[in-house]
Amino acid sequence: MAELKTKASRASVSAFLKSIPDPQRREDAMAVAAMMKAVTKAEPRMWGTSIVGFGSQHYKYPSGREGDWFRTGFSPRKDSLTLYITSSFEQYPDLMEKLGKYKTGKSCLYITSLSDVDRTVLRRLIARSLKSPLPGA
Repeated sequence: MAELKTKASRASVSAFLKSIPDPQRREDAMAVAAMMKAVTKAEPRMWGTSIVGFGSQHYKYPSGREGDWFRTGFSPRKDSLTLYITSSFEQYPDLMEKLGKYKTGKSCLYITSLSDVDRTVLRRLIARSLKSPLPGA
């Protein structure tokens, strides 16, 4: 079974965030980091080279695959700020309709700019998603 490549590291979150070349993306990333830290009450850690994660949880699937993963996190990608949550967005129709401009993947929320979304709603979405366990947990 292949080993998960993305793991927690000791790399500096602060240095990573300061190295984001686009000033607006850097500002947005720092704001999301502060929001996630406040919601999770956890210190941020780098996961791999480009994901900032908060909290940690062990999972084990029925297939036997297991590992550790962050509870919530984000990555400041070139095209969007990608937020990772632990549950499906369909669970939160009340929040999603009020959030603003975004796209979603399976458990990813893609935001072009933080100014495109309601930060209060985003904070509530992160908080609610933390109440759902990781699959296999």
